[in-house]
Amino acid sequence: MTLTSSTTTAPRSAADRRPPALGGFSAAVLGIEIRRVLRNRRTLVFILIMPAVFFLLFGLPQRDQYLDNGNPVTGWIMISLAVYAAMVATTSAGAAVATERALGWSRQLRLTPLRPAAYVATKVATAMVLGLLGVLVEFAVGAVSGVRVPAHVWLESGLTAWLGSLVFAALGLFVGYLAPAENVMQFMGPLLAILAMLGGLFVPLDVLPHAMQQIAKFTPVYGVGQLARAPLAGTGLDWAALGNVVGWTAFFGLAAARLFRRDTTRV
Repeated sequence: MTLTSSTTTAPRSAADRRPPALGGFSAAVLGIEIRRVLRNRRTLVFILIMPAVFFLLFGLPQRDQYLDNGNPVTGWIMISLAVYAAMVATTSAGAAVATERALGWSRQLRLTPLRPAAYVATKVATAMVLGLLGVLVEFAVGAVSGVRVPAHVWLESGLTAWLGSLVFAALGLFVGYLAPAENVMQFMGPLLAILAMLGGLFVPLDVLPHAMQQIAKFTPVYGVGQLARAPLAGTGLDWAALGNVVGWTAFFGLAAARLFRRDTTRV
């Protein structure tokens, strides 16, 4: 007599088919993503070392100069370079999606429960963590080098430089979904340097020609720089600068979302 056995598969319940909480966004995935980008030595050089070197080269020689309100010029330079460090960090982290697209990672993610919105949120959160690291390192270098400003300036300028870098995280995502992987950083490096120059991070805008000063007001760097330095300069909230930050963040964010939908539909 032959014995036969049969197996039955129980139908999946509605709970089993329910998408994961927060679309799959989790602290574990975020931690893995952060550790991955921190292993990239080239990224760390541009985020942590280069802005600090710029401060030592161009900031320290002006340590005996002061603004009209008595605050040191080195504080102005430190804050500007903190914005630059956060800008480079968040943009490079966002633009990393170009490499993942080229490697087919987008296709793999479509096979997992991870939702597109959670994937983008993980990228933005990673970029902001790197941006915070850049600001903290630049401020630490400034403090060790003798920069002395009121306590509220450290806090308000640091938070503004960090939170304002969200516009560059959106810029990085936008470029990452727009440009081929092999051209992203070659394109972004010079672009960020030009934007920093035009936006008044490397030199004060009042030393530039009048036409350049007017152009600077429409760059995505201008608003963040003005808002971050406002506590030091004592100028109060600049509504035009705030509008600049909000406008560019919305533009890059919406453009990145549109390109992301197009990309995930194709794959």
